[in-house]
Order: sequence, then structure tokens, then C-alpha cells
Amino acid sequence: MADADVLVVGGGPAGSSVAYALARAGIEVHIVDRARFPRPKPCAEYLSPEASRILDAMGALAPVEQSGAAALAGIHVRAPNGAVIAGDFVAAHGFKGFRDRGLSVRREVLDQILLDRARAAGARVTEGVRITDVLRDDTNRVCGVATLVDGKPAEIRARLVVAADGLRSVVAKRLGLARALRWPRRLALVTHYANVGDVGEHGEMHVERDGYVGIADVGNGQTTVALVVPASRAREIGGDRAAFLDRWLASRPHLAPRFARAERVSPVIATGPFASHTRRAWAPGVALVGDAADFFDPFTGEGIYSALRGGEMLAASAQHALSARTARDADHALARYDAARRAEFRGKWIVERVIGAVVGSVPLINRAARSLSARKDLADLLIGVTGDFVPAAEVIRLGYLWRVFGPAQQGSGSGV
Repeated sequence: MADADVLVVGGGPAGSSVAYALARAGIEVHIVDRARFPRPKPCAEYLSPEASRILDAMGALAPVEQSGAAALAGIHVRAPNGAVIAGDFVAAHGFKGFRDRGLSVRREVLDQILLDRARAAGARVTEGVRITDVLRDDTNRVCGVATLVDGKPAEIRARLVVAADGLRSVVAKRLGLARALRWPRRLALVTHYANVGDVGEHGEMHVERDGYVGIADVGNGQTTVALVVPASRAREIGGDRAAFLDRWLASRPHLAPRFARAERVSPVIATGPFASHTRRAWAPGVALVGDAADFFDPFTGEGIYSALRGGEMLAASAQHALSARTARDADHALARYDAARRAEFRGKWIVERVIGAVVGSVPLINRAARSLSARKDLADLLIGVTGDFVPAAEVIRLGYLWRVFGPAQQGSGSGV
């Protein structure tokens, strides 16, 4: 007998999003998470203007804004040659997001608000649950999970399992769905500071020859700092994460003065390697969502929006799977979710991979920055794509790419 209609493994944005929508529809939902909330989570902590639409639908937007979250007008990207791509969310291209600004907020705050919204909708939440394996029935369908709670083994059964347990999803690994990509292999160090100099209303990405760092106001006088470097430096980082980060920042002449009086206010947390992919985001009796289904690289800050939107999409298909008359029909409903997810995110995945290649090549990022610093219309389009309200097709068509990587252009222009 099932303990719930749907078991959601993971209480982050993806899990809370799908749980909220299902619980609102009258479906019995049980969320389990290894952590106890609020909990720290290494993340760029960026929510795109379009992410606010889903927060609003969940009744979470007002609490997030009232928590002191910072509003972001756009993104600035500095290349190794010093050229800056300055893109704004409000621009002349004619595309408009749900909000004119993005948001930046600590994950301890965001995740607790989202989990509380799922709980208020009727979802049951159990914290401190470690998933050790998946359970299968006589037909080899997933029917629940094996767990450890306070060191004691237990089983939780459900008609449908949702794997929202992140980049190193236990569920995805046990089912053989996840695989690590060979490129790019990067690690991140994430922390927060007070008193960082010259932090404005734009998120910042500083690309260097040996990695990149993201810097953004997260409200309440704090700044998030996320340094991403090749995974080959793991041993060096492991000696002392904080010291490695301090040395890296101090060695950059354009950043060192800004951190001279900064005070670190949270531990330095390491995460990665990144670049994980699943061959499909479902198996009989289970669906994957958020980072458990796909994560490429943190540069574009796609994680939170993709998690929220993926949860929203999965909820609709999950309802069809639960009401299906046969197991085959339930599988078809989950397969349709996977197809819809790929159709929705395919363009963004292409953009992420192009950006990943550009950021990993000093000549390419320098060339792109020279072009985009002189063509704000093109910069605004790119930042709008990362803001999830400009279609990805606007920046992956040949005309746009030629203007960025072709012969040097003069003037700012207006078309693409």
C-alpha cells in the first residue's frame, strides 16, 4: 500500500514547485529531504525576471521580496581583456519579462519560503531523511524508496516518485539514468561577504584565464560570491577553501580593492564537478526534475528557473500519470513530460553550451566582449535570454553570431 500518491525526493525549488502544484490539485504529496531547513546551499542565488511568474503563482513572490531580496537590473560580464558586456532586462528589443528585474536572495531564505508554500498547499514534509535506494514492484516499476532516518532503515512507498534531489541525485544514479559529461569539468566555491565595495544593481560575472567569479547583492547588506575553476584544481582547493578563494580574489587587480575591507559571513562551501546529463528524465514509476535531470554549468544562472519551471511542467503530466488506467498509459504521460521539457529547454541548452565554449576560450570571450560592449542591443538580447523572457533563437541564429564573432563592427546599431 502506498504511503502517498506522490513522493517527492528533495525539498529545493524543483521539489517544492511540483509538490505545491500537485497538492493544490488535491493529490497526496510527501516531500522528504536529507537536510533540515533552513539549510545552506551553494548556488549563484539568481532568479531571472521570468522566475518571478512562478513564485507569484505559488504565493511566494511577496514573501521573497519582503525578505529583503535584492533586485537586479541586468548582468555585467567582464572579459579577461577588460571589455564589459553590459546587458539590461529592460531594453529596446521589445521583449518583456514578468518583472522588469531579476531577484537575488540567499537559498536559506528562498528554499524555506518555497517549502512552506508547498506545506501550506497540503504537502507533508519530512526532513532528515537519507535516501539509500529505490524500491521496485514485481513488474520492475519504481514504487518508493529505501531510507535511513536517524540511522534506522525504513521504506516509503508511493504511486509516483519524483526525483528532485539535485546534481548528484541518488534516485537517478540507482536507476542508471545519470551520467557525468567530460566537458566542462568545473568546481565552485560559494560564500557570502559583507562590505564588498561597489556592489550595484547588476549581477557581475568576471571571466579570467583560470576561471570565473560571480558577484551579486543578495540583500540585507550581503554579497554572494561564487568562484568557478577547473576541477583539476580540486586538490589545491581541498587544502583550505577559504584561503584559496582569498588568494584568487586578491590576485585580481580589479577585484582586490573591492574586497580589501570585506568580511566573510558564511562558510566557503564547495560543489561540483558539474556537467551532468540524463538520457531521459523518467523511468516507469519515476520522473526527474531540476538539477537531477540536467545541469551543465552555473555561468548563465539557469538552475533556479529551470527547477521551478520543470516542477510546474511535471505537475501537469504527473496528474495524467496518476489518473491513467494502465501502467503503459502512465508511462506515456511521463514520456510526454520529458518531450515537453526537452522542447522547452532545448534552445537554452544550446545557448548554455555555446557560452560554456566561449567562456572556456580566452580569444573567444575577448572577441565576444569587444563586440557586445560596442553593441548594447546585442548585449541586451543575450541577457534577456538568460533572463528567460527572450527566446533563445534570437541569439543562436547566424545573423546574431556573425555580429558577435565576425569582423569588428562599428557603432551600436539597432537590428540583429
